[in-house]
Amino acid sequence: MKLDYHNIKDAGRFTITSFQCGPSLQLLQEKGLYKIVWCAEGEEKLTVDGYQITLKKNQVLFCTPVNVVDIPKDNHGLIAYVFNREFYCIQHNDSEVSCMGMLFFGSSNAPIIELSGKHQKSFEAMLTLFQEEFDTRDQIQGEMLRTLLKRMLITSTRLIKTEENVGDLSVKQVELIRKYNILVEQHFKEKHQVADYAEMLFKSPKTLSNFFKKHDYKSPLKIINDRITAEAKRLLLYSEKSAEEIAYELGYNEPSHFSKFFKKQSGVSPLSFRKNTRTLVE
Repeated sequence: MKLDYHNIKDAGRFTITSFQCGPSLQLLQEKGLYKIVWCAEGEEKLTVDGYQITLKKNQVLFCTPVNVVDIPKDNHGLIAYVFNREFYCIQHNDSEVSCMGMLFFGSSNAPIIELSGKHQKSFEAMLTLFQEEFDTRDQIQGEMLRTLLKRMLITSTRLIKTEENVGDLSVKQVELIRKYNILVEQHFKEKHQVADYAEMLFKSPKTLSNFFKKHDYKSPLKIINDRITAEAKRLLLYSEKSAEEIAYELGYNEPSHFSKFFKKQSGVSPLSFRKNTRTLVE
């Protein structure tokens, strides 16, 4: 299955695919695409940012354009929804969907949600509606597809809030966590301290740390460190930049400071990580 929507006027594109053909797999090599991968049957091994993960039946993976995803050619049971920001801008529509900082951000682990029986049926029903809409070629087809995608994102955001132990928090408290994640995504290359983000949120660093700890959420400092480490690993794996160049790109004036940070976070030096992990990936 490969269903495509292209709007020549605004360059919007949206694809639903089961990855059973070469052109579908090539989508993963293109830049600027959000990817939602649903394992509808069995379980499949795939690679995200150089790490192998197993996606089990009725688990859904959410990847930003930053995440590098590799899916084997002989996969079965995977269905992916792939779109660019011209088709549906996550940032622009965040006030309606509230998925930034929950489903989509460049953390070290791309979020995975688990579908219950009820939500499995919901995803199956939405897939049927998507397929029906692809068969209808008219001037509002794109808007109808966007509406269905928005419904899927809202459903998924509600699920991840429950799975991340924030389902019982007030709207204001959830917004604090979301905004912190979004700010880290926007500024992690130049701001490495919790105090930097606390100031932007009009909070004290201690208030932020206590709030995240109270609600059993990853600490503010760990969110920053994980994001820097994730970016460093991607650059080491998928670019030819030297460790020194990567250090400067990530806001370190002294490459030696970056090397110490990376080794503390990963257990190995940047060059050892590049050598060992590239060998495994290849």
